[in-house]
Amino acid sequence: MRYTAKHRFADVGPRKIRQFANLIRGKNVDEALQLLRFYPNRGAKLLMAVVQSAYGNADDQEHPDPDALVVSECRVDGAPMFKRIQPRARGTAFQIKRRMSHIIVALSDPEDLAPPEPTPTEAAATTPAPAGATPATPGA
Repeated sequence: MRYTAKHRFADVGPRKIRQFANLIRGKNVDEALQLLRFYPNRGAKLLMAVVQSAYGNADDQEHPDPDALVVSECRVDGAPMFKRIQPRARGTAFQIKRRMSHIIVALSDPEDLAPPEPTPTEAAATTPAPAGATPATPGA
């Protein structure tokens, strides 16, 4: 089962949080929280709060072993921007974009992430040809 948590309209740009999202994706919950705990960045702190919220959701919905969960999805999307103007010389203006982001974290069991085992017919179809056998070239 998946346990999700969202932080919408976080007041940090998505590029600043994505580096930490890539760091924890696919890791155990405890390991992800340990990694994020010691970074001084605001993005890491926000992401850590969302992971803790998803962990709390799993605990609240009575998952048998919430410590065994894995971060299956960690996504940071762009949100609407505040557009401001900075006055410049000769009556011109530069635009300032205050970026925001949506943080989505999903935890699931490790068995749910494992790829399905190939059936015997699929395994036979993907075996490579022998080294001595070369395909015939047409029109030679």
